Amino acid sequence: MTGITQTGEKKLMFFSGRAYPELAEEVASHLGIDTTPTALRDFANGEIYARYLESVRGCDAFVIQSHTGPINKWIMEQLIMVDALKRASAKRITVIMPFFGYARQDKKGRGREPITARLMADMFKTAGADRLMSIDLHTSQIQGFFDGPVDHLFAMPVLVNYLKDKLDLQTTTVVSPDTGRVRLTERWADTLGTPMAFIHKRRDLDVANQVTVNEVVGKVRGRTCILIDDMIDTAGTICKAADALYEQGATNVLVAATHAVFSDPAVDRLKNSKVSEVIVTNTLPIAEEKRFDKLTVLSIAPLIARAITEVFSDGSVTSMFEGDS
Repeated sequence: MTGITQTGEKKLMFFSGRAYPELAEEVASHLGIDTTPTALRDFANGEIYARYLESVRGCDAFVIQSHTGPINKWIMEQLIMVDALKRASAKRITVIMPFFGYARQDKKGRGREPITARLMADMFKTAGADRLMSIDLHTSQIQGFFDGPVDHLFAMPVLVNYLKDKLDLQTTTVVSPDTGRVRLTERWADTLGTPMAFIHKRRDLDVANQVTVNEVVGKVRGRTCILIDDMIDTAGTICKAADALYEQGATNVLVAATHAVFSDPAVDRLKNSKVSEVIVTNTLPIAEEKRFDKLTVLSIAPLIARAITEVFSDGSVTSMFEGDS
């Protein structure tokens, strides 16, 4: 015998950064555990310090952090937490980023541009992450940027279950706000059993968050339209798409999106738009001043908790979405 064999049980430990502790606590409650006590603080010059107050040696570590504003600070904090886990001999480190920061820059549209989604994946791999978990990536190709397993979760079941009880599906059309969401729209339409449509738009490459709606393709006249997207940032795309649908004869427009980024002036645009309801999930914190009457926030915590359980028990994350991954 050339080694020592020791029988032991795996140990799941759940860690949270400071960006959105409320979501972490909700996920932990669904898991039936507490978040591991962690000392996190800022030095006077803005540098971040992290130390775990319990031993993490040999554990299966799950580190959650929402990449909300100030986004660079919270990404850096999560990287530091991962590095601390690696150096403290955690057996496996899974990084949970409900919203994947910098995901919109996933390719070079023009010369001399960065691919920040790849940079993010590289940084977490270098820090010591063995696995990534995220919800509704801006594009599925980002999964290939990380040299390891990536659990790409979908908020669609959460959003669809809510909408099924509200709408007459016989008079409903699912609409993509641009051609980049057509595949997602097809999945929604197949799930709901409704027609689909999409909006052709052009984006000003020299001005961020500026779009021009050109044409609506599909059957929308006299129907309720569900505009779907992965995120709402400044709400320019969504509001212009809603206006275009009403111009084409839609009787009602709802918006369903996973990530409520809500950069200014998103809230004012949505409040003053013709959209009847905006349905989002709580992947990102929404400040009280950014909540409004038309806003509905659904919890993503049960989905994350189930995915953590499947990963920890070596189960199937894909089975959560009936084979659609």
